[in-house]
Amino acid sequence: MTSHFSKIAVLTALLLASFSYGQEAKKDKKKTAPIDLTHWKITIPEANPNNPGSPIEIGYPEIMEYANNPVLKKWMYNDEKDNSIVFYAYPSGTTTANSHFSRSELRETIEPGNNNVNWTFAQGGTFKATYAIEVVSKEKDCKYSKIIIAQIHGRLTNAQRDLISQKDNNAPPILKISWDNGKIRVKTKVLKDLKVSDTAILDVKAWTDDDGINFKEKVDFEKFTLEVKVSDGRMEVILNGNETLVYNDINIKKWGIFENYFKAGNYFQSNESDSFAKVKIYALEVSH
Repeated sequence: MTSHFSKIAVLTALLLASFSYGQEAKKDKKKTAPIDLTHWKITIPEANPNNPGSPIEIGYPEIMEYANNPVLKKWMYNDEKDNSIVFYAYPSGTTTANSHFSRSELRETIEPGNNNVNWTFAQGGTFKATYAIEVVSKEKDCKYSKIIIAQIHGRLTNAQRDLISQKDNNAPPILKISWDNGKIRVKTKVLKDLKVSDTAILDVKAWTDDDGINFKEKVDFEKFTLEVKVSDGRMEVILNGNETLVYNDINIKKWGIFENYFKAGNYFQSNESDSFAKVKIYALEVSH
């Protein structure tokens, strides 16, 4: 589906642009991607020959040719039987900074090719995607390997990064949505100390994981839809239009200091030998 934007004036202290880019499955255009990838880049679990120790990242416009890219198509490819894109990952030994796991995962880029343009909770955002887990290995305990399939990841501005003398712009992920033994599990971040200073709050170490919660419905290997709705001081996660989790406590309100971006795909959470997973995405829509 062709990317489209609509800009509206917002009567606030700043003039903000409101836009959306929808990605829906195409049924009649076999030579085009099932979802619009204009505003996404992908990280794959393969070493970058030009940057040893780091994985390969491919953004727009190169990502549009994933089906013909000899490197990328091993990790991201079309399944024409059900018009999905498959994201494949296993413990290849190639991971991103700040992680011990491999991924074949999309990262939102509001401005293609520019990681410095992101969004805040005050600006808001919505995410809607339809998934299915095609196949996943089992661990030594006979449970399926866990997969993170969607995220909202925080990011420091350059000024914030310099303020705390951090080498990169990494901030914690405020939202992780996982497929966990057939259930959809949601985890978010909470502050270790609610009285933390405006500077210390920028440090990853100021935050920790909450206990997490599973949706009641078990999706197993069936198709399912996730929605995430973000606004100032509020985050809502919806499964199949039926069950809803709402986060609007002091931790979410304080999270407003960060910029953010959406992620989707297969962030594989196992390092066991012979483990692997394939995640299918049928539709993907984001708006701000």
